[in-house]
Amino acid sequence: MMHYGVLALTFLSVNLDFFLMLVFLLKKYRLWQVLLGYLLGNLILLTASFFVGKALTLFLPEWLLGFLGVLPIWLAFHDDDDDTADWAGGSPVINVLVTYLAVCAGCNLSIFLPVLVGESMVHFVMTLGFIGILTMLVVLIINQVAEIKAVQKQIAAHGERLMKICYVVIGLYVFWDSGLISHLIAFL
Repeated sequence: MMHYGVLALTFLSVNLDFFLMLVFLLKKYRLWQVLLGYLLGNLILLTASFFVGKALTLFLPEWLLGFLGVLPIWLAFHDDDDDTADWAGGSPVINVLVTYLAVCAGCNLSIFLPVLVGESMVHFVMTLGFIGILTMLVVLIINQVAEIKAVQKQIAAHGERLMKICYVVIGLYVFWDSGLISHLIAFL
């Protein structure tokens, strides 16, 4: 039987770094676009953890997933003259989805895999529903926080620059956390 407290703690801990990104994404895109992109990202990563997690650990070591850190760094330096031209030719839902996958794929796969190992299909479906509800609640709460005047003022004054810094830091964190840097140093 799944322990919902463990699931909630796992979800919050592996997504904590992405919550700040949600503030920026909610200012850039509509609430439903961010909600759908983030929800799809979570469901994709949970499904991958459940069905392909063992295969990934056999064929693709976690350090290799660290190369996904290139995606947020690329976004930080991508000249965004046209607000609709991001990852996917202007689809905000896909932009949020790809951003989430780039930032959180490695840690989510490695952390949810042991949590979901050995669970039945029924419990997995229940887990998807539970995490889906948590995802929606987090987006709605962060959307309310982003509406606070002081937060709006800071985002208006420094938002674009802070978002680019966050992307670079998260990309570097993905490199480090995945073990990619230590693996490359050992290789040299």
